[in-house]
Amino acid sequence: MDETGIAVNGETLVLTPAGAAWWPAQRTLVLADIHFEKGSAYARGRQFLPPYDTRSALKRIRTLMAHHAPARVIALGDSFHDPYGPSRLDDFEKDCLAEMGRQAEWIWIKGNHDPAPPSWLSGRAASEISIGALTFRHEPSSASARGEIAGHLHPCATITRRGHSIRRRCFVTDGRRLVLPAFGAYAGGLDVREAAIRSLFGERVRAYLLGARRVYAAAA
Repeated sequence: MDETGIAVNGETLVLTPAGAAWWPAQRTLVLADIHFEKGSAYARGRQFLPPYDTRSALKRIRTLMAHHAPARVIALGDSFHDPYGPSRLDDFEKDCLAEMGRQAEWIWIKGNHDPAPPSWLSGRAASEISIGALTFRHEPSSASARGEIAGHLHPCATITRRGHSIRRRCFVTDGRRLVLPAFGAYAGGLDVREAAIRSLFGERVRAYLLGARRVYAAAA
């Protein structure tokens, strides 16, 4: 699996094809918008999706943790799709979260979907957290926020090659801040050319699209 290194406010971050960012200097793994239990939330509204999104996300997180051995994991909000999502986890899924909580310090940033993570969840909750030159929050600030690492917007980009268009989730950065793609299987996405994303960045913005085995850079 090929990973791509970038600089954000002077700090080196590694972008992974799984959609997580790895901060080697701080041994910190960063995920955004996992949306655990979105499938079951939709089912309650009679929109039936395969009910495996939570287990898929947990499997991918465990693979990332086994590869990087982080000391810290930061989840950038909307980790659960709704306030009742934690109660819909089964015992196996709760045990997985407990095991991962023993392997690393977890920081759960509060999102608009999950403003109050359950008390039984390992780790601690915060509205935002600053570590060194970087600040981690759920929703990007409308102001120029140097060193900001955020999620919320679920960025996607489309590239066209030889008449074929491919749409992928992506990271977006201009070297000052970084917006991560959604990690959850059913999270959807917003095109990077939309004003909500484009207005956050300067002229030297780039998108890093998720591939099966590597991350692909493209002008955004």
